[in-house]
Amino acid sequence: MTTETHPQRRGRRIMMTTAERDAYLTEQRTCRVATVSSDGAPHIGALWFVWDGTSLWLYSITRSRRWAQLRKDPRIAVVVDDGVEYGDLRGVELSGTAVFVGEAPRTGEPCPELDAPEGMFTQKYFGLTEMPHDGRHAWLRLTPDAIASWDFRKLAAL
Repeated sequence: MTTETHPQRRGRRIMMTTAERDAYLTEQRTCRVATVSSDGAPHIGALWFVWDGTSLWLYSITRSRRWAQLRKDPRIAVVVDDGVEYGDLRGVELSGTAVFVGEAPRTGEPCPELDAPEGMFTQKYFGLTEMPHDGRHAWLRLTPDAIASWDFRKLAAL
């Protein structure tokens, strides 16, 4: 598993440090998830997520195209980005293999592996201390094989 990136075309000068990347992934609320169908057609959809410093936890509807595609081919790429003006663009791309964690759909059965991500998710999106399970969603974990990041705001400092 490689959590640091390979050299990027724009150079390491715009890469986020590990601390910058972790802070960015913690504060952002929406990511875009790319999957692939059995005939090779790409599919991209938005999801809420939490980052624990090692893995990205995605809370997905189990009756979605994304879920069905990942069941057949667990390869996944995720982008979290923001910025309006060119000099403000920043983001992180993570890729690897999705792992299904806990029951699907999630009803709240004890699953110690989900205690931390559900606690972070509940606080981040609902301001609650207990996860509200709806019987429609379940968890995917992406422990990335590759991460690329960019922060064009660093170009102004050069």
